[in-house]
Amino acid sequence: MPSDTPPSRADEVAAFIARTPFAQELGMHCEVMGDEMTAVLPFQDKLIGNVAIRAIHGGAIGAFLEITAMAQVFLVTEHLTRPPRPINLTIDYLRQAHAKHLYARATITKMGRRMCSVQAVAWQDEKSKPVTILMAHFMVGGD
Repeated sequence: MPSDTPPSRADEVAAFIARTPFAQELGMHCEVMGDEMTAVLPFQDKLIGNVAIRAIHGGAIGAFLEITAMAQVFLVTEHLTRPPRPINLTIDYLRQAHAKHLYARATITKMGRRMCSVQAVAWQDEKSKPVTILMAHFMVGGD
């Protein structure tokens, strides 16, 4: 029997992740509590970019952070009916991402009518020691 209750924004974020093929390929998921979200990239051998040092590939980390940032914008923007579209992004690789789970959080630094700025940070063992930081701008309004 279908429910008359509309899906929560957290449900919509989960659906966004589920219908994003690259997010599915990475195996990522998001844990949402209110308007705060932590994205999780479970370690898999296919994510290794440098087999000699068993480091996660920078492209996988960059894509993970971009999707995390998009999901955060989608989570906190009630009027947004489709995922935000990237305008530009900058990724700073700060240290090696070891062969273990990766976590990320995104923060919206500026929300406008048509564009927003977002920072996303990825870490492994300690949140205070990020492995990668992304700064991005997304189109959220207009067509």
